[in-house]
Amino acid sequence: MNIHLLLYLCIELFHLIFQIFNTNQIPYKMKTSLIENKKIAIIGGGPVGLTTARILQINGADVTVYERDLNAQARTSGGTLDIHSGSGQFAIQKAGLMEEFYKHARPTGEKMADIDGNITSDEIPDETNAYSRPEIDRNDLRKIMLDNLQEKTVVWDSQLINIEKIANQYILEFKNGNKTTADFVIVANGGRSNARKFVSDQEPQLSGTYIIQGEIVNPEKDYPEFKPKYGNGNVMAMGEQKMFYTHTMSDGSVHFGVSFKADENWISNHGINFEDDQAVISFLNETFKNWGEDYKKFFAVSTEFSGLPLRLFSLEESWKEHSNITLVGDAAHLMPPFAGEGVNMGLFDAYHLTENLTNGKFDTIDAAIEDYEKKMFGYALEAQRMTKKMEDLLHSDITAEDILSSRVDD
Repeated sequence: MNIHLLLYLCIELFHLIFQIFNTNQIPYKMKTSLIENKKIAIIGGGPVGLTTARILQINGADVTVYERDLNAQARTSGGTLDIHSGSGQFAIQKAGLMEEFYKHARPTGEKMADIDGNITSDEIPDETNAYSRPEIDRNDLRKIMLDNLQEKTVVWDSQLINIEKIANQYILEFKNGNKTTADFVIVANGGRSNARKFVSDQEPQLSGTYIIQGEIVNPEKDYPEFKPKYGNGNVMAMGEQKMFYTHTMSDGSVHFGVSFKADENWISNHGINFEDDQAVISFLNETFKNWGEDYKKFFAVSTEFSGLPLRLFSLEESWKEHSNITLVGDAAHLMPPFAGEGVNMGLFDAYHLTENLTNGKFDTIDAAIEDYEKKMFGYALEAQRMTKKMEDLLHSDITAEDILSSRVDD
């Protein structure tokens, strides 16, 4: 039994908690009284914003997505996303895009290694769980949604700089000089959103963990020994209060991340220049100096480095009163990635919010929002609490070997 199984069991228990919210899993055409003749603005064109737009659009809504990226070809960074059958996949199914999703999503094996680079466990999905948490590239998921929206649904190069409310309408102002109005606003522009002021005065707080990411663009050429040993799936190692992981992308490149505890002072003064590959590699080699040579070889041929402190937008405090505006995804409940729940909770938001707006059970948009937010606070807060436990565990002194040994002793 390894750390991945421990993660799996924790997440399965968590999923049982919010299964009560999943009474309808089949997408169908619903009454649209709440969204008829309403101009809906979605701020942010990530997976959650685009999925929300798709579901609303097939139910007859007049919806526009405002995205800061210059165009649809902009490349989103980061590793693969595992989309869970018990949460995130509900929204994709409701959007009528499961067939497209399965064309790009792939069952993915996971290996666990110790700090010397020895493989300690190797898990391969079987036919019973192959698509319970398949991996998909971020860009592929985004393209699926973009290709299934009406033309001109997304307005590119639209970074929101201000939002105001006048009477019953919201006035949106963008960095490119454009302005527009909306009857209903769905905020989906991430954890550092500047549009949540009508919903909450809170700001995301540092979680205490820092992550550095990079990639090997051509591992077959630059590190030919890596895949024969570590495979084409995911790899994770932990030790000395640090974690290392890799994701293999659909094009064969390998994305990686390392994470470690870091306080605010270190974050403000580390001085790492992420434009200087050799400087980053030197820092990683020093930070992981007690780890095996496989990790040093991996760092040596990596590029496209970036670093960021992880943050949490906690749901432990309630939101203030608001009308005709709500938050979804990271804008609503930003959390570190250590339980794999961030995008899944965001897609789950899309599922519940669009269900409430289109099922004909609510008299007003505000009533639909209130019910959605009540549900969301339940499942997303539980996800945040579980994520915190996993963040602490993965950056503690415990090792995979300790966990394996404890399971054997039991």
